[in-house]
Parts: sequence; C-alpha cells; structure tokens
Amino acid sequence: MSTHETVKIPAPPALPNASNTGAGKAHPGRSALKGGIFGYYADQFDIYLPIITLAPAMIFFQSPEMDKGTAATIAALVFASTLIARPLGSAIFGHFADKFGRHKLTLVALAGFGLATLAIAALPGYQSIGMWSVVLLVLLRFIGGVFLGGEYSTAVPLAMEWTPKKRRGLASGLITATNPLANATIAILTFTLLMMLPAGSIASPYVQWGWRIPFVIGGILAAAVFFYYLRHVEEAPGFEASAAKESPVRALFLGKHRRSLLQVFILMTGLWFLTNVAAAILPATLKNAVGVPDKTVSVIMLIASVVTIGGFLGSASLSQKLGRRRFYIGFGITSLLIASAAFIALLNTPAENLVAVTILAVVIDVFTISAFGPVAAYLTERFPAAIRASGYGIGYSFALIIPAFYTFYLSGLAVFMPIAYTPVVLIVIGALLLAVGAYLGPETRDVDMGPHAAELTNFRA
Repeated sequence: MSTHETVKIPAPPALPNASNTGAGKAHPGRSALKGGIFGYYADQFDIYLPIITLAPAMIFFQSPEMDKGTAATIAALVFASTLIARPLGSAIFGHFADKFGRHKLTLVALAGFGLATLAIAALPGYQSIGMWSVVLLVLLRFIGGVFLGGEYSTAVPLAMEWTPKKRRGLASGLITATNPLANATIAILTFTLLMMLPAGSIASPYVQWGWRIPFVIGGILAAAVFFYYLRHVEEAPGFEASAAKESPVRALFLGKHRRSLLQVFILMTGLWFLTNVAAAILPATLKNAVGVPDKTVSVIMLIASVVTIGGFLGSASLSQKLGRRRFYIGFGITSLLIASAAFIALLNTPAENLVAVTILAVVIDVFTISAFGPVAAYLTERFPAAIRASGYGIGYSFALIIPAFYTFYLSGLAVFMPIAYTPVVLIVIGALLLAVGAYLGPETRDVDMGPHAAELTNFRA
C-alpha cells in the first residue's frame, strides 16, 4: 500500500523588506494579505445580504396576492441565483487571472459585484414595475454572483502567493474568518435597522427604504477595497514566469490535474455539506424542531458566529502545526462524532433551557464550518502557479453543486427516519467526505508556491 509523503522543496525567495520597497511604502506581502482580508469580507458581506437583510422586506418585490409557497420559492431563488453564478464566475475569472494576472482581475471582480450591489439598492418595487422588480433582483444577484466568484478566485491566491509558508495557515484563517464576521455584522446592522424602522407592511419604512442601507454599505465596501488594491497591492511575485500557456480550465477537467481537482472536489463537497447544516438547517431546526422564538434564534446564531471566528483562526493555526492533510482528516472524524452528537442532543433539549440550547448550537457551528479556516491556504497550495486561480476558484465553487440540493436529500431521508434527525445524516456524510478527501491528497503545508515549484500529484486511487 502506497503512502503519502510531504513534498519538501526549497523555500521561496525572501520577500522584499522595507528597505527595498520604498520609503514609507507598506510591505507588498502585508498589503496583499490585507487586500485579501478586506476583499473576502466585502464578498461575504454581499453574500449574506439577501438571507438576512432582504428577508423582512421581500414583500416589496412581491404581489400582495402571492401565496406563501410562491413567495418562499422566490426568496430561495434570489439566494440560489448567486450560488449558481459563483462557479461560473470562478471558472471565467480564474482562467483569465492565470493568463493575465490576479491583480487586474481582482479589480474587475470588485468593481462588478460592487456595482451590482449598488444597483439592487436602487431597485423599484412591485408597486412600480410589477414582476419586473423581482426579475431584476434575481438577474442582478446572478450578475453579482459571477463577480463574487471571480473575487475570491483572484484575491485569495494573490494574498497567499505573497505570504511566507510559515505564516500561510494564520493568513488563511484571517481571510476566511471574515465569513462569520460578515454574518455577525449584517445580523447586528439589520437588527438595529429593524429596531429603528418598523417592518411588516408594504408601506413600512424598512420595507420601502430601510433594507437599501446595507446594500449601499456593501457597494461602498467593494469600492473601498477596489481603491485599496489599485493603490497598495501588487501583482503576485514571479507571475510572468508562471502565466498559463494553455487553458487552465481544460488542464483541470481534462488534463493532468483532473485527479487533483477530483480530490479537492470530494473534500470541499464534504465541507459544503457541513456548512449547509450550520448556516441553513441549524437556524430552522432551532425554530421549528426545538421551538425557539425567531428573535432568540437570531441572537443564538449571532453568538455562534462570533465564537466561530475563533474557530476559524484556531483551525487555521492548528493546520499550520499538524499539516493540512492531518488536520482535515482529524477534523472530519471529530465533526462526525461531536457535531452529530450535539445535533441529537439539541433535538432533545427543551427550548426553555436556553443556555444549553445556545451552547449546543455553538458547538455545532464550530465543529462544522470552522474547517474553512485553512481553506485559503490549502486550495492555493494544492495547485501549481499556472492554474492556481482556476484551481482555487473551481475547487471552491463547483463543490457547492451537490450539497446545494440538501432540502431534497432531507425529504428523501424523511421516508426512513424522523425528519428532525435527517440533518445528522448530512453531518456524517459531510464529515466522511472531508476526511476521505484529505486522505486522498498529499500534504501541502511546506510547498513552494513560486512559479517554478514542483507539482503535487499524489493521489490515492
């Protein structure tokens, strides 16, 4: 039986220090990392807008006679349109970023989703243009999703390529931890607006204009990051030597890197299953199965998001000590045992025991999505420089597809077991895929990410 070995190759050349980057000019590596953090935060802020901010105002885009089933379908479509577009954006932007540069394509992506977000803030409602209001909303979310898929496919590899290998774990955690931070920010912002601006009727201030404020903020965030990249962030070191000579997308799906993509696809599919349980299923379970009131569910999920920021950073740092492969195998096994047990315990805890319910919800959140902490480092380390942006973006986004249909899987499982317990099966499946996906791949922690680095091809068939 073959074994995996860590690929040890020479460290990349030292990054330039303050003495050769110009008086008063920030270190290019730090600037790229800050850009990656700010950009990912703006990206995640935009993603959560329709889930949290638009939910109380969806009647603005709907006919008064619309039934609840149709309204729920439209709300789901608004969110799903972004998810569908992200893999497309990652393929397009990753391809061109590998050929023409991460920096240029990051600027295009930031400008694109910033403008789309601002355009949504200016949309008229059903009372003004009828069903065209929701059509335009879905269309703009789709267009924004294409650019969002492009942003993390370009900015994250750029940040990682500037980061010394011994700091890539922490750098990855700092970038990806903006996911729960953005979730918490929007939750607080929306809660504050709803406290000041009543909602509930079509004429209410929040429904008419209050929901627009977070979208304007999202557009401003994208603009701020755009100008930061324009002024402070440089192209990846050695990009000219590593620019793709063939189609990166073809190399990933049909060329010699297809096994690497398959291995990443397995790992990330597992991670997205775990993410859906934490982000979508857990809040619904707290409300419907446990019986926690709506506002209390929001507070619990806010607490879970804040605690999970530490989970992201801790996971990223742990992966730097253990290695990415060992970390993901261990996290998968731990998630299978702890997250599934916590979910079962949650279902058997009365809503009145609010402290226990909150602790269990936090445990589920931490032991599922915290595995995203090292993702920025792992996916960029996994692919050579010539196809890195494509490999990162496609590996990250295309794995969304199978887990995206989780509601159908839950309905199918409900034939064999109580529906409240069906998410436990998804936790088990996601945890196993995460561990198996990591087992199939090589260790990446010590790889050289320079333009002439050796490639990692280990894959256990």
